Amino acid sequence: MRGLRWGLFLLLVGSIQARGAEPTTTDVFVPETDGFKSIRIPAVVVTNKGTLLAFAEGRAANADQAKNKIVLKRSGDGGKTWGKIEVIADGGDSSLNNPCVVVERERGQVLLMYQSFPANVSERSKAVQPGHDGDLIVRNFLTISEDDGLTWSKPRDETRRTKRADVVTTLASGPGIGIQLRHGPHAGRLLFPMNEGPFGLWNIYAVFSDDQGKTWTMGDVAPGGLIDAPKGGKTSTVNEAQFVALNDGSIRFNVRRWAGKAVRKTCLSRDGGVTWSKVEDVPELVDPSCMASIYRYATPEDGAKGRLLYSGPQSTKRENGTLFLSDDEGVSWPVHRVLCKGSFGYSCLTSLPDGSVGCLYEADGAKRIVFARFTLDWLADGKNRSPRTED
Repeated sequence: MRGLRWGLFLLLVGSIQARGAEPTTTDVFVPETDGFKSIRIPAVVVTNKGTLLAFAEGRAANADQAKNKIVLKRSGDGGKTWGKIEVIADGGDSSLNNPCVVVERERGQVLLMYQSFPANVSERSKAVQPGHDGDLIVRNFLTISEDDGLTWSKPRDETRRTKRADVVTTLASGPGIGIQLRHGPHAGRLLFPMNEGPFGLWNIYAVFSDDQGKTWTMGDVAPGGLIDAPKGGKTSTVNEAQFVALNDGSIRFNVRRWAGKAVRKTCLSRDGGVTWSKVEDVPELVDPSCMASIYRYATPEDGAKGRLLYSGPQSTKRENGTLFLSDDEGVSWPVHRVLCKGSFGYSCLTSLPDGSVGCLYEADGAKRIVFARFTLDWLADGKNRSPRTED
């Protein structure tokens, strides 16, 4: 009996320690050792077999369009260690941008979408042309892995099905992750969040597939993405985008702020990403204009319900990386805790096979991409928890 009591005591102590343990971090991409001048724009998913796949742009210079390659590292132990860097998409002198990835649940395929910018042309350049043909257009590609990221299919040009022919010049998927719907009339649908230019005049929309990625369809742009500019004309309030599926089958956008109040932007779709409500502010989520992450975390005990998590800088600069939790589908964000007080840029959240949470983020002024592991209990029990008000 004494041995049993001692064993139960140790189990309780271990549980308390695990719950209160601080996050651990591991470097994933380090340009100096991984063979690139700069590595930016992180995305991460966990495959059906539990393998972590971390994606980024490997850049020849510290610029958004610098002959970028799409690079990958894999982890088989929940993000504690990572394999060697691999180039999985190479456009030569063209620049490959905005990795955005989703895992199809039924077959376990990993689908990665990204764009190709013409050689020596930036998204700010007036040389970028609208349309689907020619040497000066931005193209949209999809590549698929059926073996946990070990090999990838030949990139498939999806430009005509995912980019509007008129006016639109620049194009971006995410960056970050796509989603697959679990509920409602469109259950099983795969979706990627998108934004389209011209530069500074972005709109957000979804592209989606109901046949496991074989064919793709564009939805409408969300209304309210453009506002009057101070000196006349228009400017955009939205830019890089992520979204999350809600329990009633609808979808919530969470979007980088470009203009307007310095907070995140949001809107809802109740028809599977075809149309959207008007873009609105998210007052609780400060945004210095930086890509951020929104993610549904669910344990077996939660069933399909789960909770929403958010990661992003809470400052006027890209610093003070903070995690938030919402249990009302993103209407409010009452629980928050600082993950990284210092430099914190783009980030991407995922849930790990052991029930903990992972956050892949840009650190040190985007000189490193780091993977942090933490528990939901650590987040929910944090000192920065806000009081919850009942309706």
